[in-house]
Amino acid sequence: MARKVLAAANNKEQKYFMEEEFKFLPDAIKDDLKKICIMMAEKLNCTFVVGFDDNGDVYFETVKHEGDFDFDEIGAELEIKRLQKEELELFRAMELWYVIFFTKEGELAKQELMHRAAAEGKTL
Repeated sequence: MARKVLAAANNKEQKYFMEEEFKFLPDAIKDDLKKICIMMAEKLNCTFVVGFDDNGDVYFETVKHEGDFDFDEIGAELEIKRLQKEELELFRAMELWYVIFFTKEGELAKQELMHRAAAEGKTL
């Protein structure tokens, strides 16, 4: 299964990265995502990655720092589950956005919506 990295933050180097391919993501979502990545990287003491899998589902990944033998994998998993629950609406919006803009099915839906809007004399 192929994955696409959307964004990542590294607490040691204090760097944040967002993949250029996703620059059209709405600004409010980009801002929330940046805060989440940085917060999780700091809290978990790792590099925190957010991306999309082939189906458009959001995935999370933690990458421990080289030589970090104290990394708490179970605690990281629990923290990610808490995040998924608290930010469910945000992640669903991201998944919908991905499906609409990056899948064949989404392209068909966009065309249908544009066709209906044009028939009503509206633009999207």
